[in-house]
Parts: sequence; structure tokens; C-alpha cells
Amino acid sequence: MSKRNTCLIFAHRGANKEAVAIAENTRAAFNHALQYPIDGIETDVQLSLDEVPVLWHDGYLDKLGYSGKCIDDFNLAQLEQMDFAGYCSPDAVAEGALSLKEFIDTYRGRCGLDIELKSRDGEPQQRLESKILQMLAIIGSLADDGVFISSYSLPGLIFTHQHAPDLPLYYLLSGHHTQADIEQFMEEYGFLAGFCLPIDIHNDSIAKLLRDHGKGAGVYTCNNVDDIQKALDLKVNILITDYPQLALQLRDS
Repeated sequence: MSKRNTCLIFAHRGANKEAVAIAENTRAAFNHALQYPIDGIETDVQLSLDEVPVLWHDGYLDKLGYSGKCIDDFNLAQLEQMDFAGYCSPDAVAEGALSLKEFIDTYRGRCGLDIELKSRDGEPQQRLESKILQMLAIIGSLADDGVFISSYSLPGLIFTHQHAPDLPLYYLLSGHHTQADIEQFMEEYGFLAGFCLPIDIHNDSIAKLLRDHGKGAGVYTCNNVDDIQKALDLKVNILITDYPQLALQLRDS
């Protein structure tokens, strides 16, 4: 990622709610976001039944009319036959599931890529590890072009680091985490490149702590003027938003 002294604006799941209703994590969403001079895109990766990494955020496919079914209930060929775009707008052009390989091949080099490793409750460790190895086979073990992995799964990040020690990894925090937690994580898991936390819990003290330890600071999901301005005032490295045009205007004004 360039602009090292500037807050980087990442479009959340590629969607830009400022313009039109476009389904997240679709080609249309990413292409629409890239109409603006964004610095990066955030997306989510799960594993199909035949162990192919594909893009999808939710735990289930209810939005697509498959109530109670997950991504890993279907193989890639079946997922490619489903419409991942139509649930958001009746006018949307139908799109099958987008694989991580197609995403990387299409968007790498055009902007930074925050690839979130999804891990659902009860997922077998073997399947999580298989997902990570498949992702690394596509991404590579040394991403020096603005590609990095983030996850709420600390075991997943530990396993990723063991197999790709030079790949930047960000630990996604939740609203219950405290500064003391971050201090402990930094002490125990020094390999982490940084942390991505809810904008609600970020503050001056945490910002200073991360800067003093050379850790990156990302925040999510900044969707209004107050949250975006707070992130800018705290000088975060990465700002994730559904409204990249607004964030760019505030950052560059």
C-alpha cells in the first residue's frame, strides 16, 4: 500500500451504498467502488464443499433463498449457477459466486485488498486449515503489493503465520475488547501487522499504543461523518466504509 502517511480508504465488501443498491462481494460492487479513487477493497472468504475459496460474508445463504444452507453445503459449480446479485435489486445483472482466484486475478494491482478469513462457530480445525492453505496458494506467502489477510479467528491467523511468515496479518477485534487485551495480544502474538477494531472503541490511548509499537490501525465500519472524522483525527492507517466517496471527500478536503 502506498500513501504510507495517509489514511487509506477501503470499500467495505466493494459495495457503495451512496449510489445504487448493489449486492456486496459481487463483481458489480467491486467495479462500482473502483469508479472512485479508493485505496482498497475489503472482502470475505469462505470455502465451498469442494474446498474452493469463494467470496461471501453471511453464515447462511438465506438472502439467496437457500434457508439454513451455508456456502460449504454446495460445490463451486453449484454456487456459480446461483444468483448472488439479484437479492439486492430486481434490476441487477445475475452473477454467480465469485471465487477468490478470480477476485485476485481481476483486482490485484488495481488497489489494496483486505481479505477477511471467515471462520464460523463449530468449523472443524482441519477445514479452517484447508481454507487457509487454499487461500495462500492463491495469494502467495509474501504480499508486498497491498494485499493482506484479516480475521476474527486468532487460531486461523496463527496457522496462517506459520505457513506465510511474511504475509501481513490483521486481527479483527470486537466491541468487548479493551486496551489491556490489545497489549496482551501484542505481547503474545508479535507477528501481527496490526489490528482492525470497531470505530466505537478506538480512542487516543489505543492509537498511541499501536503507533508506539509499530502496529497498523484499521477501523470499521465508518458510515457517517462523525465516525469518518473520528477515524481521520485518530490518524488510522485503514478506514473501512460502505461510503467511500464520503470518506474520500472528508479525507482530502
